[in-house]
Amino acid sequence: MPALRSTSHLTKRIRQTPGLFRNFPTVFWDLGTQRTRFARDEMTLRLRNGYQVTIPNADGARYPIYEIFADDAYGMAELTRGLSPKAAVLDIGGQVGCFALAVAAELPQATVHVYEASPTSASYAERNVRDNGLASRVSVHAAALAGEDGEFSLIDNGDASVLNGITAREGKEVVVPAVSFDNAVAAARADGNPVELVKMDVEGAEYDVVLRSSPASWADVRAVALEYHPVAGHSLDELLAFLAPLGLTPYHQEDGTEPGLGMVWLRRA
Repeated sequence: MPALRSTSHLTKRIRQTPGLFRNFPTVFWDLGTQRTRFARDEMTLRLRNGYQVTIPNADGARYPIYEIFADDAYGMAELTRGLSPKAAVLDIGGQVGCFALAVAAELPQATVHVYEASPTSASYAERNVRDNGLASRVSVHAAALAGEDGEFSLIDNGDASVLNGITAREGKEVVVPAVSFDNAVAAARADGNPVELVKMDVEGAEYDVVLRSSPASWADVRAVALEYHPVAGHSLDELLAFLAPLGLTPYHQEDGTEPGLGMVWLRRA
């Protein structure tokens, strides 16, 4: 079955590529030559929605582009429904900036604060924000979110992979600046806009980030998209129990490929 699922997934991505990218012949070339002497270190994907995204020519870096722009994995229209036009958004674990680009298109007046712990991924996020003319309202912070300010240690493979983090299995350990959720919210509010949307994908650090935050920091949050991971001693129930008294309850959940892994979407009733 794993082989069948892998073949089916590859077939799906091949089918999606011409409809997703204006430069799909170049994309196919980069995909086909990735593990040959003709491979290029980077690839630039020119989306039919007008965006262009530059990433390392590596599987883990490509994944969110298809996930967000082809699959609409976050259900962006529903996630942003009812938010204020000038809401502030926290994109925690922003990888190369795809979610930030998508939410900026969905909310054309919103401000987006991207936090990305991987130095490589953060540099690509900054580049993609700049190349798409969004630097005036999308800010990229090369820092991790954690339970408190300080430093954060993670595994980084250097290829802007979505799997970089404390649960990563390949790469080298790097130490980066860390910012608490409370201070990230305070910084985003400094422009006068309430933080109404939080997207969080931090590869296992979500328990530290959420459970050590102040309930007051969630006062304006109206929608949350949160990926949870298997971390010893923790479970999704803890996160839901923390957020429920704050008025945030699930409206959708998708289980992952192993116990303790999945996505949950919450909304303020």
